[in-house]
Amino acid sequence: MSTKPYGLICPITKACELLEPRWTIPILIEIWSGSSRFNDIRRGVGNISPTLLSKRLSEMEANGLIEREENQRTGYTEYVRTQSAVELEPALNAMAVWAQKNIIADVALSETNHDALMWKLRRSLVANELPAMRIVIKFHFTDDNLDYNTYWLLKQPGVAAELCIDDPEVDINLFIESTVASLAAVMTGRSSLSRELEREHLFVSGDQELIETMPNWLPRSDYADVRDVSMAN
Repeated sequence: MSTKPYGLICPITKACELLEPRWTIPILIEIWSGSSRFNDIRRGVGNISPTLLSKRLSEMEANGLIEREENQRTGYTEYVRTQSAVELEPALNAMAVWAQKNIIADVALSETNHDALMWKLRRSLVANELPAMRIVIKFHFTDDNLDYNTYWLLKQPGVAAELCIDDPEVDINLFIESTVASLAAVMTGRSSLSRELEREHLFVSGDQELIETMPNWLPRSDYADVRDVSMAN
């Protein structure tokens, strides 16, 4: 690493030297969540360039946090956590709980990357709560200055959900319009679906069964039910 060490013997500062470089912890969390390929990690993490991601992965491998494996079946390079990184889970869980309680919701949600948010939604969709049929959900974000603001989520029984930014030109079962922060607030437990609908920060139309079951199939963070979470205004 290029940064100058703290020069202190405190174990916490030594851990910081290893984990502090920007993006290191988000990359670890994304791999922990199930991503193993370079492009999946990048999309899940959000605002990171391919060059910087490659650099961080190399540093993390050198520091014993991840291992690089060649998948003989697929031919892809995959990144997996080492036991050293796995042992960080209690500390990362504690940080997440602290953040839910102590970081003001509007601050926590203010710079949410919409593409990373939708990638998480696709990956964590509670598919067994959806009707057993082909489902197409169109998401439109109303925020200004997004590079693109519309996504289509396609889910068929027995097949992983697909996420598109190009119109698949098929019938839509459900239309969801929202701000990025509003959808993120629901998924992270900083607000509820009913509250965002009532405040008119989020709008849904289409198949009534999908609307009624939305609280069941829309993914929520593992930390959404933290006690005394800071709620969005």
